[in-house]
Amino acid sequence: MQAIRSILVVVHPSLPETLALKRAKLIAGVTQSHLHLLACSKDEQTDFLTDLTDKLQADGFSASAQTAWHKSLHETIIMVQQTEGCGLVVKQHLPDNPLKKALLTPDDWKLLRHCPAPVLMVKHDRPWADGKVLAAVDVGNNDGEHKMLHASLVSHAVDIANLAKTEAHIVSAYPAPMLSAADPTFQLKETIEARYRSACAGFMQEHGLSEAQLHLAEGPADVLIPQTAHEIGAVVTVMGTVARSGIAGALIGNTAEVVLDALETDILVLKPEDVMEHLETLLASNS
Repeated sequence: MQAIRSILVVVHPSLPETLALKRAKLIAGVTQSHLHLLACSKDEQTDFLTDLTDKLQADGFSASAQTAWHKSLHETIIMVQQTEGCGLVVKQHLPDNPLKKALLTPDDWKLLRHCPAPVLMVKHDRPWADGKVLAAVDVGNNDGEHKMLHASLVSHAVDIANLAKTEAHIVSAYPAPMLSAADPTFQLKETIEARYRSACAGFMQEHGLSEAQLHLAEGPADVLIPQTAHEIGAVVTVMGTVARSGIAGALIGNTAEVVLDALETDILVLKPEDVMEHLETLLASNS
């Protein structure tokens, strides 16, 4: 996170001292990043934004602000992120109405899918120093793309833990046995767990983490991640996602999207490098 030079902070007049701005100030205080405030509105929010930027500058932060609206909330945020070259988007997450979520893809899901930059969804006001930082990795996927994403997830989790003077932990899930599996390894719980524990041992050693910082269990990731976060008292969860769209995205969803409301922590969502580059290319061609 030290490489972030500019942070886009989504603010709203009904939330004068937003949770998003508090988190962004914490990060900027360490990284010396510029804070660019965005009010997503068709109406100018001059007084509100001027008051916020004046306070930030008085506190020694580099800050700027704007009001903008472009088709939808998530498209507005992404357009400004690209224009300003922000390396991180910070936004407060407010849970969607369950009925609305069943009928329409929530704006925050769309932002997680389509924003090329990492997105920090802020959900609570607890100090980060009061809990652990949890990185969710899929150790069973060991191809080049996943290895790079996992390294990024752990790196960001450790950075946040160092920033908050707390500890980083890792959670990974392994599947239940399947008698129909072609690979005999996946037909017995003991062999599945042994395989994943072996992979995790190498992974933890590679990243300089201890066995005590690992949480490995059988079950679906979207259940285990919130459960583990609650058990260890996590305040931030770092996750990866891919940019699914169309029918597959609507039906399957990403784990990060599915657990967004279930998690009690703030959530930092990252993408593989090639996905970020692909999204930036798409955005450039549509602009």
